[in-house]
Amino acid sequence: MIDPKAGIAGQRIYGVTGWKNAGKTGLVERLVAEISGRGYSVSTIKHAHHNVDIDEKGRDTYRHRQAGAQEVVLASAGRWALMHELRGAPEPALGEIVSKLTPVDLVIVEGYKRESHPKIEAYRHESGHARGLLAQELPTIRAIASDTPLTEITLPVFDLDDTAAIAEFILSECGLA
Repeated sequence: MIDPKAGIAGQRIYGVTGWKNAGKTGLVERLVAEISGRGYSVSTIKHAHHNVDIDEKGRDTYRHRQAGAQEVVLASAGRWALMHELRGAPEPALGEIVSKLTPVDLVIVEGYKRESHPKIEAYRHESGHARGLLAQELPTIRAIASDTPLTEITLPVFDLDDTAAIAEFILSECGLA
């Protein structure tokens, strides 16, 4: 497992994983607000299992990509975005994606459940009870954030809505607290 203090590509990294509708995105959103509110710089990576397109058909950047551009940058006074077309190449590994980020204090990763970075599992009884806890099969899960009490678990268990405690745990794991 990757050391949370050493990270990947020189970046401290911590993941949030769980089954569909377990509360991952909401937890990531709250963690970013909490941790950045404490003065730390935070970036995020979201893994999707399906093809996504952040561009719109007919837009200039879409047309550039359709014409065959490998990379297209959209830049404005408020933000810029880089779109990289794989064009049949394999999906890049998490480490390759992390290496493209500007250095920050912490990178929070949503998804990538089978990768070797440390993670907290978001668990909602309603969406996960039929499948069980990922923590029972994935040794990279270091704690669970749950909406229901979990008594037979040896890992730390936090209330899914106790963002401050979860943030403190992650920051401590990463050597930032």
